[in-house]
Amino acid sequence: MNNTKQKQLIIGAGFVGLGIAQGLKAAEISYDQVDASDEIGGNWYHGVYETAHIISSKKVTQFTHFPMPDHYPDFPSAKQMWEYLNAFADHFQLRENIELKRKVVDVRPIENNLWQVTFANEETRIYKGVILCNGHHWCKRFPELPGEFNGKIIHSKDYKKPEQLKGQRVLVIGGGNSGCDLAAEAARVAEKSVLSLRDSVWFIPKTFLGKPVVDLIRGWMPEWLQRLLAYSIVRITFGKHEDYGMPKPQHQIFEKHPTVNSEVPYYIKHGRITPKPEVKKIEGDEVIFVDDTREKIDLIVCATGYYVAYPFLPPELQRVKGAVVQCYGGCFLDDYKGLAYVGWGQARGGVGSVIAAYAPVFARLLKLQDEINVPLGRVFKAMGQSLPKTHLSDPHKVFRQLKLLNLMFPWFRRKAHQVDKQDPNFQNQCLVPEKESVKEWQ
Repeated sequence: MNNTKQKQLIIGAGFVGLGIAQGLKAAEISYDQVDASDEIGGNWYHGVYETAHIISSKKVTQFTHFPMPDHYPDFPSAKQMWEYLNAFADHFQLRENIELKRKVVDVRPIENNLWQVTFANEETRIYKGVILCNGHHWCKRFPELPGEFNGKIIHSKDYKKPEQLKGQRVLVIGGGNSGCDLAAEAARVAEKSVLSLRDSVWFIPKTFLGKPVVDLIRGWMPEWLQRLLAYSIVRITFGKHEDYGMPKPQHQIFEKHPTVNSEVPYYIKHGRITPKPEVKKIEGDEVIFVDDTREKIDLIVCATGYYVAYPFLPPELQRVKGAVVQCYGGCFLDDYKGLAYVGWGQARGGVGSVIAAYAPVFARLLKLQDEINVPLGRVFKAMGQSLPKTHLSDPHKVFRQLKLLNLMFPWFRRKAHQVDKQDPNFQNQCLVPEKESVKEWQ
């Protein structure tokens, strides 16, 4: 292994990791890339069920500079998405920097603002910086379900094929996109499909007037107009939630990640999905809901989301609050340099177009970090940026912010050097495990 002290390390070779890698390669920034899996593709390789399709259109999901094939439908399948990511990696010759089956177990700062990375095989390497692209669809979150259940409980991450649902009385807990997909799948192949929602969600149809709904939203639209358009489409297409036996959502559209699904309302009207409120308790093969109704169930699928997790970081670098990473500029800390938390947020729409716009700017910022001693997060903070309060974002707002930063980058660089003068000898705090000296980690 060549000397890595002048390299960046990208952890993860999924959608975000590959996009960032291509941005670094284009900017001629030296890097390595590792992934714990035996193939690239992240969630589209190992994490989704075989019948999954994207919820946003291919137009916004694809990398802008590498369009999906013309024969792909508006909503490509999981298999097509994985093939697309492989084609992206091949086209930009990214595989030569990727090491598979390389699980990272420890990342920590050591002397001289370097980072020590330890792998599962106990190999250690030292890098100039570490870019965390390990995704947020793998650390499963389960609900508390009081009582004893005679059947089987799985997470939606564990669902792969319709055969798992056949002949079963299925309860799906959770109104997100995966949960609604699985409830619709159960409506087709299972004996019974019950959908439990703690909070009612806004169901947005996938298409309107023959077009993917996400494609109807334009970059010039302020958020209030985007919301008004979405409300109008929902009302015209589905009507009121009360018409489907569900309460009206208590939040505005876009305050939570949208549920883009045309099938659940359809199957509710056909009696194939039974909507229910939150689970109160379980007694044997019966699930009792907070409205005291009961359903006999064989299989519970918990589509209750994931934790944003970085298990290889020491406690001092666990900066996650809820679903939000406490960082500046989308990924940088103000008290450590060389560590970037990338891809933890969720933009309304597809990730590819956002990463295609972000990766070149991110590469410019990494080069700027080489010019200054203080962390980039401190520069963003000095400019008045606050810590994020949500993991959700309007992609069109992100595009505008990135375009502005690109235009104003000379000014941003001058500001960075001004902030740097206030602490020209900045050093990361070394985080060495107990009973080990700093020298042992060099």
